[in-house]
Amino acid sequence: MLRRISRDRFILISGDIVLFALVTIIGFASHGTAGTAGSRMLTTFFPLVAAWFMVAPFLDVYDRSRVMDWQELWRPFWSMVIAAPLAAWLRGMLLSTPILPVFIIVLGGISAIAITLWRALYILILGKFQFGDG
Repeated sequence: MLRRISRDRFILISGDIVLFALVTIIGFASHGTAGTAGSRMLTTFFPLVAAWFMVAPFLDVYDRSRVMDWQELWRPFWSMVIAAPLAAWLRGMLLSTPILPVFIIVLGGISAIAITLWRALYILILGKFQFGDG
């Protein structure tokens, strides 16, 4: 039986995916190739998303009580740090190319910071929306 996804979880998952798209685009832009990369961006985006969804649930990054707790922001951060080598490996397999350690460090670091900022913004916005300015 399929489980119905809550609106909050849908927003959270969608935001994660949009964030990984932005990280991918910014990564290509930082190399000056965003305008010409086209579908090559998918070779980074899909492994990044796949690795995230293989790792993140094990650290409860979608558990409602933990998502809204400031002290639990370490969960998405470390989930991304753990997911980055897997994403790089998947990308390397997809492209049949070696994986440079610096790519893993940059992908993991930038993505971990970005996901943490996004999750903090989520707490701020959803907290204000649900509980007022209080």
